[in-house]
Amino acid sequence: MREDPITVFGGTGFLGDAIVRELVEAGRAVRIAARHPALPRWFEDGDPVELATADVRDEASIEAALAGASAVVNAVSLYVETRDASFEAIHVTGAGRLARQARAAGIERLVLVSGIGARHDSASAYVRARARGEDAVLQAMPRAIIVRPSVLFGPGDAFLSGLEGLTRLPLVPLFGRGTTRLQPVHVVDVARAIARLTGHPATERRLFEFGGPEVLSYREILATLLAHLQRERPLVPLPFLAWRLMAALAAWLPGPPLTRDQVILMQTDNVADEDIGGFQDLGILPHSLRETLPNCLMPSGGS
Repeated sequence: MREDPITVFGGTGFLGDAIVRELVEAGRAVRIAARHPALPRWFEDGDPVELATADVRDEASIEAALAGASAVVNAVSLYVETRDASFEAIHVTGAGRLARQARAAGIERLVLVSGIGARHDSASAYVRARARGEDAVLQAMPRAIIVRPSVLFGPGDAFLSGLEGLTRLPLVPLFGRGTTRLQPVHVVDVARAIARLTGHPATERRLFEFGGPEVLSYREILATLLAHLQRERPLVPLPFLAWRLMAALAAWLPGPPLTRDQVILMQTDNVADEDIGGFQDLGILPHSLRETLPNCLMPSGGS
């Protein structure tokens, strides 16, 4: 008899897909809940995966996706607002609605994916929404688990592939002087941690921040990437004012390649707080960016 599934909202996204895979490889039944659900490309016949069409803005679809679930993960993400979707609707109202529905369904374990630096006083509308979303979830389910990863990387990611595109330019622009510190974390490590948190965790912590084993400046990350790709390019400081102007111009484009919120985020260090729960509480040794780069991007010489 198949066990009750774990419903993963946003299960078709970059992190969501990795969470689903970790759960399946651990022998757990999974229900992928998304607006356009689809079986993963790695799916094999017999894998305990089912699909549910769901939207965190719609009560009825949430209720159906939660029916009979043993736990729920909210990995829904929105990085650029559109006329049809706002940060408030997805990360605040939607997250709170999902938590209330989960509690009404008798589900005791809910994991919300947020982000390091979620603060109510941030200049970024995206970051402020993440903070209010955490509040909304905890108000509905006080024992929900909040997970805040640093910048995610892995095969097919947006982070490394975006930087790889920059390294094709004759001059590689830095955000400011490139001193902002980041703690890139492999998507599989975060997915494994979340998979463990959907069961019976070895810790009673309810707040986790996940970062990789290396804290690197933006300049160091680009230099590491250039060395791996066997490219030689000068790294050129570019004032944040210039980035903000470019983001303002890009805002008029459909699917802008640069947003105001992204520029704001690059002005603040993105490093896990050692006094908050982390990988060590779950017995996970995270992979470093340097050691896993060969599996994420192939060297391409001086092109």
